Amino acid sequence: MTPRTTLAVAARVLRQLRRDHRTLALLLLVPCLLITLLWWMYDAADPATFDRIGPPLLAIFPFTVMFLVTSVTTLRERTSGTLERLLTMPMGKLDLLLGYALAFGLVATVQSGLAVLVSTTLLGLDLVGPVWLLVVVAVTDAVLGTALGLFVSAFARTEFQAVQFMPAVVIPQILLCGLLVPREGLPGALAAISDALPLSYATDAMIQLTGSTSTGEVWRDLAVVAAFAIACLGLGAATLPRRTP
Repeated sequence: MTPRTTLAVAARVLRQLRRDHRTLALLLLVPCLLITLLWWMYDAADPATFDRIGPPLLAIFPFTVMFLVTSVTTLRERTSGTLERLLTMPMGKLDLLLGYALAFGLVATVQSGLAVLVSTTLLGLDLVGPVWLLVVVAVTDAVLGTALGLFVSAFARTEFQAVQFMPAVVIPQILLCGLLVPREGLPGALAAISDALPLSYATDAMIQLTGSTSTGEVWRDLAVVAAFAIACLGLGAATLPRRTP
C-alpha cells in the first residue's frame, strides 16, 4: 500500500462524482430532505418525538445512503472492467479500497455536516454534547456505510443484486438500533443481535450526545464503529475479485 496510489484513486473517484450531479444530490441533499420531512410530520403532533428520533436519524441516513451509493458505484466500476484494468497496474486491492473509502469519506464529511447543521439550526434539535462530536459520529457512521458497501459489492454480479443487500444488511440494523424500540426493551435474543451490529453503537452515541454532557461512552461507541469500518475494509480487500465476472 502506498499513499500516492491511494490518493490518486481517491482523486479519480472525486472527479467522477463531481460530474455525476444526480449522485451528488443523492449524497448531499437527500439525508437533509428526509430528516426535514420527518421533522415536519412530527412537529405538529408532538415536537418531542423528533427530539427522540432525530439523533438516530443522523446516524441512519448517512449510513444507508453511503452504503447504497458505494456498493452500486463499485460494482459498476467492476462490471465495466475499470477495476480489472486498474488492478493490472502496480496497485494493491487495499490501495484501491482505501482510495474509494477516502473519496467517499470526504463526501460523507460534507453530507454529515449538512445534516447536523440542518437538524441543530433549522429544525431545532436539542443538543447537550458538543456539536463537533456529533459531526464526528455522523461522519464515522457514514464511513462505515462506505466500507460495508465496498465489502458487499464483491458478492454481487449486477447492480440489482447490490441493491438486494439492503434488506439483508441495512434494514435489520435499522430495526434493531433503537430507533423504533429502545434497545434495553428488546427481547433477549434480539438484544444480543443488536449488540453485534455496528449501527446500534452509532445510534447510542448520537442519543448520548443529546442527553448528557459526558462524552466517555460516546468515544467508546465511536471506537466500536470505527473498528467495524476498518474490519469491513480489510474484508473487502480480501474478497474483492481481480477478474470481472
